[in-house]
Amino acid sequence: MNTIEEYLNNIPMWADRKNSLSDIRRCLEMLGNPDDSMRIIHVAGTNGKGSVCAYLTAMLCEAGFSVGTFISPHLETTRERFLFDGEMVDEVLYEEAFDRVKALSEQMMEEGLNPPTYFEFLFYMCMVMNERRRPDFLILETGLGGRLDVTNVIRHPVLTVLTSISMDHMQYLGNTLAEIASEKAGILKPGVPAVYDASCREGAAVIERRANSLGCPLYAVNHEDYTLLERGLDGPRISIRTVDGGQVVVSVPSQAEYQMINVTVAVRAVGVLRRRGIAWLSPDDVIRGIRHSYWPGRMEEVLPGVWLDGAHNEGGVAALADTIKRMQKETGKDVSLMFGAMSDKAHEVMIRRLCEGIRISRVTIAGMDNARYADTDQLAEEFRAGLDCPVTVCRTVEEAWEEFLKHRGDGLAFCAGSLYLVGAVRSLLNEENEHDQF
Repeated sequence: MNTIEEYLNNIPMWADRKNSLSDIRRCLEMLGNPDDSMRIIHVAGTNGKGSVCAYLTAMLCEAGFSVGTFISPHLETTRERFLFDGEMVDEVLYEEAFDRVKALSEQMMEEGLNPPTYFEFLFYMCMVMNERRRPDFLILETGLGGRLDVTNVIRHPVLTVLTSISMDHMQYLGNTLAEIASEKAGILKPGVPAVYDASCREGAAVIERRANSLGCPLYAVNHEDYTLLERGLDGPRISIRTVDGGQVVVSVPSQAEYQMINVTVAVRAVGVLRRRGIAWLSPDDVIRGIRHSYWPGRMEEVLPGVWLDGAHNEGGVAALADTIKRMQKETGKDVSLMFGAMSDKAHEVMIRRLCEGIRISRVTIAGMDNARYADTDQLAEEFRAGLDCPVTVCRTVEEAWEEFLKHRGDGLAFCAGSLYLVGAVRSLLNEENEHDQF
């Protein structure tokens, strides 16, 4: 297993040129066009993709369907990207798929194609695994963007889903919400129904024009489509307007404000599947599926009063900030923050957002051994510019986590800013749990 992980992690060093979508399609032909026989739900967006995929998986499984799910990125191990009925793929199938795609890679190079990039390799593995398992549905999350994303070579999805649109990966996707939405909307296919988060009007207008030009039946989701009924210790209860105009009341297993719109998008999506005769789900399947869903690293309470949240771009941090403000207002407690970010993210904007309207008592900056990681001293200075509280820089995640827990007191504590950081902390916690068992 470690050999596979090592091979995959080294791919960027020798496969630095992406293949065109037509070349990727050619590679799928070498595999026998496995996607053509699959019922695929294709999901794109800036934030919320993984959560929506998790909710869709849980509801479909509750209804008795078998479900493959392909997600990115992973937090701790690459195997996390390949799920069957919500569980990580077993090691035997993972190794078989790796061997098959490694042989495909050699065949590609013999035919004059570029070797697969890291994400291409994983996508091919996904196709191999799902052809072997043949689930009722494959939920396929895009990697980056949509129009030129590797996953966009699929030809016959049964449904496309577009989650929230915000600023991220501007060097690849464009510098305006309209440009980014145009890239995301590139996954729409002629005549295929599309469910989309219409909260961003600038982005929604682009999606609607694209969908209308392709004859896609459109199902918009807005904040008006759900009503907050009450808040509990485990999360809110909300009433969601269904696609047929009815109502379903669900308990959302998260304190994150942003999960209410994500749940609504997912519920609308399964409603469309039912309306179009693709999959029948009862209201109880929806209710139980949402209640039993789980998505690690997204407003995940790992210790009492300590949450990990994978907010790693402007939109994600804005949503996290809204949640923290609401929780701080309800509890009256101070907030301590552990933070790290990648250098290609708008971390100054992210930090400014966290400094506005939140009473922060202490910040711990975590360092990581990653070439893309932002300079920790720079992150500290950006916090000091907006806060009058202690800001500590630690060289490693281990040191930062220890410092963070030591000084958090009885307040609210959040670790955010990078999925890499969140993954590293989860690995630390898992190591501690394993050690405690002996």
